[in-house]
Amino acid sequence: MEDFEAIEDFMMNGHKVYLPHMSIECVVFGYENRHLKVLLVKLRNVGWGVPSGYILKEEGLTQAAKRILNERTSLDNIFLKQFHVFGDSKYRISKRDDEIWDRLPENNWLADRTLAVGFYAIIDCSAANIKQDILIEDYKWVEVNEIPDNLLLDHNEIIAEALNTMRKQIFNEPIGYNLLPEKFTLPEIQILYETVLNKTFDRRNFSNKLIAMEIIVKLNEKRNIGQHRSPFLYSFHETNYLNALNEGVVQAL
Repeated sequence: MEDFEAIEDFMMNGHKVYLPHMSIECVVFGYENRHLKVLLVKLRNVGWGVPSGYILKEEGLTQAAKRILNERTSLDNIFLKQFHVFGDSKYRISKRDDEIWDRLPENNWLADRTLAVGFYAIIDCSAANIKQDILIEDYKWVEVNEIPDNLLLDHNEIIAEALNTMRKQIFNEPIGYNLLPEKFTLPEIQILYETVLNKTFDRRNFSNKLIAMEIIVKLNEKRNIGQHRSPFLYSFHETNYLNALNEGVVQAL
């Protein structure tokens, strides 16, 4: 009963608290077991899409995105980038008149034309504590090549644009730093870049370039993964890595 009243209050009075006509859509990427995944949430009695929310009337865009993601994942200090404004799809051009919104009262603020500001985030799947609430009844992590093609509204387009942007920015933003553990092996960092970019690198050239540019540092530690298999561990040299990103040097990979 309390949930129903809270949903009704949001539907009827949300425009008093939030900016109408504009939403935040967050594409949350996670890297787990050598797979790049996207977080999908199920809007109660409606369908699956990316985590979304509205902007408080006295709140900045990035501040709103951070709040929405914190409410959904319980994480702070998330790597977060604004990447696109969505307003050209059939769901954004005219007043919402499809079946999703038929249940709304006439002239309700949620049914009006709404533009979306897209952000993409990168988190550790295992560190996230995904929360459900009065609007979200379920969630799941889905591999990027297994995303269903019938997500809510234009969320398939939003995910595709976010993935394309992240692939372009992996050489200019600390994406690898945010997706790998503090200590990793050479195969692990290569597999990360190959997974995100969906391409293959020459094994020896890839690692040699990273080491030569002093982007990664060999540690005096090994990982015991089996008989006669104890590869050395590496870590990012944070200063060199960030400098290389700023100078575009990493693109030489």
